[in-house]
Order: sequence, then C-alpha cells, then structure tokens
Amino acid sequence: MGREEKTTLTDIRYVKLVPIGSVNPNNPLSEQSREAQAALLNKCLNDYPKGVIMGKDITIGRYLIGEHELTMEKITYHVGFTRKPAWEEEEKETL
Repeated sequence: MGREEKTTLTDIRYVKLVPIGSVNPNNPLSEQSREAQAALLNKCLNDYPKGVIMGKDITIGRYLIGEHELTMEKITYHVGFTRKPAWEEEEKETL
C-alpha cells in the first residue's frame, strides 16, 4: 500500500487489544506500568506495519473507600493491522 492509500476494514487481518489504565483498586498501576502501556500503543500506531485504531472500550469503576469516592478508568484500544506484526511474535517468544 502506498502512503496515500487508506486502510479499510476489509484490509484488516489482525486486531490487537491494547489496555491503558486499570479499574482494580486493589492493584493500582505504577507510573512505569502506565508508561509501558502507552509505549505499546505508540508502537502499534507507529512501527511497521502501522496499525489503525478501529474502536475503543471504556470501563469506569467507582468505589467508596470510607468517606472518599475513587473513580478509575481503563480504555482498551482495538488496533487493526493488515497483517500480524513480526514484533508481536518476538515478544511472545521472550515471555
């Protein structure tokens, strides 16, 4: 595909779900974990093959802790690719 060609839904062959945030008050994300999630989303959108955001799910958790109300949010991005990225397989092998 050339740079001027747009990716259509019929071109999508692989979808990766990329979560950002957490709604679990017992296991809050560290700053390092949050940065790792954002880095993965950026990798999906900027590395080869470039993905496109097809949609997103937003989950909101509201909790009462004593007299305080805690609101947490998690966004899961649906990133579509024309083929499965090679780096996806490499990451699975190293885990």
